[in-house]
Amino acid sequence: MIKRFDPGPLRASDRKALTIIRNKILHTGSAPSLRELAAALGFSSARSAVMVVERLTDGGYVKRRESDKTLQLLKMPEDAADRDSTVGVPLVGNAACGTPLLAVENTEAIIPVSTRIARAGEKYFLLRAAGDSMDAVGIDDGALVLVRQQPTAENGQVVVALVDDEATIKELRRSNDAVVLMPKSHNKKHKPIVLRRDFRVQGVVVATLPALES
Repeated sequence: MIKRFDPGPLRASDRKALTIIRNKILHTGSAPSLRELAAALGFSSARSAVMVVERLTDGGYVKRRESDKTLQLLKMPEDAADRDSTVGVPLVGNAACGTPLLAVENTEAIIPVSTRIARAGEKYFLLRAAGDSMDAVGIDDGALVLVRQQPTAENGQVVVALVDDEATIKELRRSNDAVVLMPKSHNKKHKPIVLRRDFRVQGVVVATLPALES
C-alpha cells in the first residue's frame, strides 16, 4: 500500500496562499494563476508558488480540475474554522451552463459555513448571483447566496431554478396552470418568466453572504 506523502504543518506562506486562492475564487469565480499567486505572496518567481501549491495539493487542500487544470479549493485549515460549528458547502459558480448544477466540474471551492445558517442534516450549495434582477431584496450582482437543496418551494420563496439549463434566482409565484418566476429589481427591464408547473426547482435561498475578507 502506497503511503500518502505528509507535507507536515502548514507554513505561513501556505496559509496566506489558501486565503488568496479562496478570495480570488469567491470574488471572480476563478483561482489565481501561478504568476498571480507568486506576486500576491511577494515571490520573485512562479517556481516558489509552484512549491506552495504542491504542498497544498499533498495536504488535500487544493487540487487541479480535470477539465482545465485550474485550482479547486477543497478545504481550509481545520483551525481556521470551528469544525463543530461549520459545514463545508460547495460553491458552484454562476450557472449550470449545460451541465447539472451540482456536478463536480461546477464546484469551484468548498467553503465553511456556520451551522447556524446551514443546518446539519440538510444539503446546501453556494451560488454567485449574476445581474441585478434581484437587487431589490439585497441580492446584488456577484453576491453569494446560500441555497438549501430541495425540489419544491412555496409561494413567495426566493428559489434557484433551472431555465434552459441555466440557473436563475427569482421569487416563486404559483397559479393553477403555471409558475411565474418574478424578478425583484429596481431595474424595470427585468420581466417575469412564465413556465409550466413541471419546471425544476433546485433549492430555496436561505441567506445572502458577504464577501470574505483576507
